[in-house]
Amino acid sequence: MKAVRLEEIEQLFLREVERPVPGPDDLLVRVEASGICGTDRHLLHGEFPSTPPVTLGHEFSGIVEAVGSAVLGFRPGMRVTGDPNIVCGHCVHCHAGRINLCQNLRAIGIHRDGALADYVIVPQKQAHELPLSLKPDYGAFCEPLACCLHGIDVAGIKAGSSVVVLGGGVIGLLTVQLARLAGATRVVLVTRQASKRRLAEEIGATASFDPTAGDAAAGIAGPDGLLPGGADVVIECAGVAETMEEMPRLARPGGTLVVLGVMAKGEKIQIEPFDILFRELRILGSFINPFVHRRAADLIISGAIKVEPLITRRVSLEEVPEVIRNPARPGEVKVLFMPSA
Repeated sequence: MKAVRLEEIEQLFLREVERPVPGPDDLLVRVEASGICGTDRHLLHGEFPSTPPVTLGHEFSGIVEAVGSAVLGFRPGMRVTGDPNIVCGHCVHCHAGRINLCQNLRAIGIHRDGALADYVIVPQKQAHELPLSLKPDYGAFCEPLACCLHGIDVAGIKAGSSVVVLGGGVIGLLTVQLARLAGATRVVLVTRQASKRRLAEEIGATASFDPTAGDAAAGIAGPDGLLPGGADVVIECAGVAETMEEMPRLARPGGTLVVLGVMAKGEKIQIEPFDILFRELRILGSFINPFVHRRAADLIISGAIKVEPLITRRVSLEEVPEVIRNPARPGEVKVLFMPSA
């Protein structure tokens, strides 16, 4: 079979490899759709820890082709999505219920072979059934949506809250929708790209702001801004220093800041501790998707989250290495590998 292999840092190739064989507790899944994520670019450049050589791809859905001897509840022909984050269940963090902080965390597509390939192995405990009536490419959104859902849970958004979302990529646009579902009545998306601002307002944002048009803090939190006094919650989804540093200026006193975007490991930003102290701001991290993958899948199945407008293009496996090697195109939201592309 074919697979997109990160052989070492900056070395990404399409290779012919042997089809994997499922162990007793595993499913062999024929990949129907696999998302290309910003994290894949971080992995290529050594900006996010991984264990090459490894097949990339951690956002996926597919059809079960074979099951191991100890598998219960899954059978060939079922459609599944896979939670890529495999925890040990034995460390202090797992025992405390903080499984996303597992000391022995291993992820499909990062530490073990993933779904930018014809087939992928999924442990049965990581698999979640999807209906055959669901479009297969929608199933590839379960993992990114689950990460956003954890961020919304961390943020503690209440009915009537105001929220600023920084970044107009797929994470930002999913977060906009989740914030509205959580009860936020005012949700402002901040991004430079006009097409993404328009899209955000089509799928749930009550307003959007172009940071190139003026000072974001004045335009959003100023006396004549979109949210005078600042937002109850600010969620950073872009993973860049500029927006990370901007977060406190957009929050009201007592507000909550959530870091959901991924900056490269080792990068630093500047903040003013006195401002955090004096206005009693809460700064929280949100890492991956503890106990939320099933909820994310159900939101997609129900149609409560719109994913079709977020699909920019579908590509073949042969095209994937170049997609990962290059920055996202202007206006691009989500690129999916699909065998039928």
